[in-house]
Amino acid sequence: MEQPHVTPVSLRVNTFMTRILLAIDDSEHSERALRYVGTLLREVREAHVTLFHVLKPMPRELLEHGGSEDPTVEGRLAEELRQEQGDWVRTESVIEYPILVKALEVFGKTGFPLDRVTLKFGHEDNIAQNILDEARNGGFGTIVVSRHGATGLKRFFGGGITDQLLRDASGYTLWVVE
Repeated sequence: MEQPHVTPVSLRVNTFMTRILLAIDDSEHSERALRYVGTLLREVREAHVTLFHVLKPMPRELLEHGGSEDPTVEGRLAEELRQEQGDWVRTESVIEYPILVKALEVFGKTGFPLDRVTLKFGHEDNIAQNILDEARNGGFGTIVVSRHGATGLKRFFGGGITDQLLRDASGYTLWVVE
């Protein structure tokens, strides 16, 4: 029986490579990951990439309100807190939007079609968990992160976002670009 002819592009197109979450910040390490992924996948028409940036942690005073024994007051305080949190996320997104714009420019220079790129923010304290939640909720198969230069002590104890993802990202393809 004759073997079917398989082109290199069809070999590269797999479920895990069609929806990619690329976690970025404003570092040179992230730029390296952007260039790598863009160059590698620019010819893969089925590949869609979300550039994902996690905002700095929300201020403590926006994490909870003082509370009240009165259910009516409690409901009002909770609603005010949600409004203040939403305002904070919107403001921080505007402030940090240039990080995503710069990432999109770097990515576009690789030749990856920008109509297959989405920009998105996260905003939780635990960055690695926020990346995993976004991967789960967004139906991504691959997560791409860059490994920042960690000190020997931090690397030994497994600190850092990349190390947490390496431990907890079961069910995903994880690319770590150094």
